[in-house]
Amino acid sequence: MYRLQCRGSWERSQAPDPHHRPKDRHDPHLISRSGRRRGGRGAANGFCEDFESQTGTTPAGRWTTAVANCSGTGTATVDTTTAHGGTRSVRVTGKAGYCNHAFAGTSLSDVPSGGDLYARLWVRHTTALPAQHVTFAALRDANDNGRDLRMGGQNKALQWNRESDDATLPAQSPAGVALSTPLPVNTWTCLEFRLDRTAGRLDTWVNGGLVAGLVVDGTPTQDVDQQWLNRGGWRPAPGDLRLGWESYGEGDDTLWYDDVAVGTSRIGC
Repeated sequence: MYRLQCRGSWERSQAPDPHHRPKDRHDPHLISRSGRRRGGRGAANGFCEDFESQTGTTPAGRWTTAVANCSGTGTATVDTTTAHGGTRSVRVTGKAGYCNHAFAGTSLSDVPSGGDLYARLWVRHTTALPAQHVTFAALRDANDNGRDLRMGGQNKALQWNRESDDATLPAQSPAGVALSTPLPVNTWTCLEFRLDRTAGRLDTWVNGGLVAGLVVDGTPTQDVDQQWLNRGGWRPAPGDLRLGWESYGEGDDTLWYDDVAVGTSRIGC
């Protein structure tokens, strides 16, 4: 089995089988740098983006930098000085205050609706998550009146937030925050999540490890998803994915995003 790497190569997702005949680049289980899918794991029903095809300083192609309501001093640009793989990434210069938000976003129209939605992204940033609420990834939910499902941080640890009712995952109690984890600074971190759009479930992994406080499993758990599940019938239908920075109080940060992949099965780091 091969895993989508988004770095211009094909890699095995497990140790090679000594009895398995080597594959060539026409193998149907591989995916190319260009993002053309050939049935690869996590790629046949989604997309891969390593930003290597970007030729200007403004994210282009499937990516846009439009923001809602107002704009300020935050920016999202193509960067050639820092990358996880290859020579390019998206750099977001994030500034405090809502109207300084900045995102590079893409439609999810090429990902089948319903069932599991998996996303994998590599992120690097310079400043520890603040105590106040910030967002660094957002998905506009068509089943929630177009409001955002937001991944970010609060109380210096990762959290999910539902814009429509301000529910948080985990609960922002000391016990809930302790079940999450900070986002490491000055290093590349692999973030993954699974949205079960049919059952309303959510899983989150950091560097391959499931984070106990960032799970919605359908059974209300105090300090974790009890608050989230208080509103029954949550069935997200995200129409886009936006990577960037939105601060609702304090919090400047500089972030880089690279090797983004979205599909209907887990992609891995």
